[in-house]
Amino acid sequence: QVRLVESGGGLVQAGGSLRLSCAASGRTFSTYTTGWFRQAPGKEREFVAAIRWPDDSPYYGDPAKGRFTISNDNAKSTVVLQMYRLKPEDTAVYYCASDLLRESVVHGDGYKTWGQGTQVTVSS
Repeated sequence: QVRLVESGGGLVQAGGSLRLSCAASGRTFSTYTTGWFRQAPGKEREFVAAIRWPDDSPYYGDPAKGRFTISNDNAKSTVVLQMYRLKPEDTAVYYCASDLLRESVVHGDGYKTWGQGTQVTVSS
């Protein structure tokens, strides 16, 4: 059974950066489309970014455009979400998801496998 584990969350001041990683057991990420989503308290889950197999095409949700970068680190078998210029509204639990079941990368219900999430808190 594939298991996804996120890491890299934490507390950062507004304007700072964080690097989130998603590692998979029993999986080479380079052959799967992987997405990042986030969910803040009292809000719906939100698409952040995805990287599509096989050409590593990146896709970004509105919150991520111009500030976040998604990439495959094949040497470490991880998918990385590098976040810059963080804002308090970026505060949320961030989840990675894999095993895309349909064409669209932006819908959470299109992914089969999810990690447990990592908390990102941005202070003002």
